[in-house]
Amino acid sequence: MLLGSIEAGGTKFICAVGNEKYETIDCERIPTTTPDETLEKAVNYFKKFKDLKSISISSFGPIELRKNDKKYGYITETPKIGWSDVNFLGTMKQHFDLPIYWTTDVNGSVYGEYINLHAKNNAINSIVYYTIGTGVGAGVIFNNKFLGDLGHPEMGHIKLKRHPDDLDFDGICPYHKDCLEGLVAGPTFEARLGKKGFEVPITNHVWDIMAYYVAQAALQSTLTIRPSRIIFGGGVVNEKFLDKIRFEFTKMMNGYVNVGNIKDYIQKPSISGNGSATIGNFALAKSLLS
Repeated sequence: MLLGSIEAGGTKFICAVGNEKYETIDCERIPTTTPDETLEKAVNYFKKFKDLKSISISSFGPIELRKNDKKYGYITETPKIGWSDVNFLGTMKQHFDLPIYWTTDVNGSVYGEYINLHAKNNAINSIVYYTIGTGVGAGVIFNNKFLGDLGHPEMGHIKLKRHPDDLDFDGICPYHKDCLEGLVAGPTFEARLGKKGFEVPITNHVWDIMAYYVAQAALQSTLTIRPSRIIFGGGVVNEKFLDKIRFEFTKMMNGYVNVGNIKDYIQKPSISGNGSATIGNFALAKSLLS
């Protein structure tokens, strides 16, 4: 049995084929250019595999998840130039008479982490996964199911209390300015300092400011959802940054609720090599066959 995965990001598509044990057999990275060019390459990739049984797509967004909506399967109003109002799922269905799962990029990642962590400890039934990179998003598994009804959670756009040393920075989100994404996404380094994030030493105070914001997001998730784990992935996240987040979170929580070992509770992805979404997609693709 072969299962297909598309992790569709704003800079690249990671297309992969795996088996029912969620082991990757083949993988190809496709640059995200125009919708026509990118989707054509994705289609051609999967056409090479004659025994493919199902596919799961986890896409950047916003996307339409409501199956009763006429734009189900579309990328909707996205900041990614040229990709608004693209019928992603419909395009794939034109070429493949297969079951296809459709969800967000962070839902793919959180599901992969859920599969991996739940297998090791079946008491882990609720997970929040934040990705902090070019943008900020979150996926939530709550009591073994995705959270979201009218649409997927947009937890990257929550409003925050501003850090007293950051009041002059407007934020970069085109919709909200100083939401979580607008204050901590990767491009905020250039907006504040004129440098890429990897050029900014962890000793720079901007990391403390960003940890203050991310810790607020973790605090809100904890007090609202009470998950077993909060996981932070994406290009901005490193272990020293996580330590700063844990410090700020602990200070903000002030002993109100016990989350156990803070290094277990707030952690990096358990699946190495940015593979959470691919594993999640394989599992979601397999779920369509049961």
